[in-house]
Amino acid sequence: MPRPMKWRKVCCLPERNRFGPLDAKTDEKNHIRMTVDEYEAIRLIDLMGFTQEECAKQMNVARTTVQGIYIEARKKLAESLVNGKVLLIKGGEYRLCDGLGNGCGRGCHRHGRGCFTDNKD
Repeated sequence: MPRPMKWRKVCCLPERNRFGPLDAKTDEKNHIRMTVDEYEAIRLIDLMGFTQEECAKQMNVARTTVQGIYIEARKKLAESLVNGKVLLIKGGEYRLCDGLGNGCGRGCHRHGRGCFTDNKD
């Protein structure tokens, strides 16, 4: 029997979910898709300065899971920057936190600036 899915806790959605060159073509092959949980790992580790262990605790997953998520997210960022592709942030295996401090730490910005709660895939 497979192990049940463990959803990654995300404290907020990005204010914007599309990034890239201004003159980018709109065809599907010119897009890179980053999941919301990958975005959260980048936000916590690179922006907030969390260690992978702290990030794992915040997202309620194992450190090895965070490591894998983070590696994939960095590859996608590099692909977008180096090859001039549009980066779309949507979807993934996540649940938004309740914003009530239940297990949230210093990285929770659920009710802060730039956090959106609409789950648009």
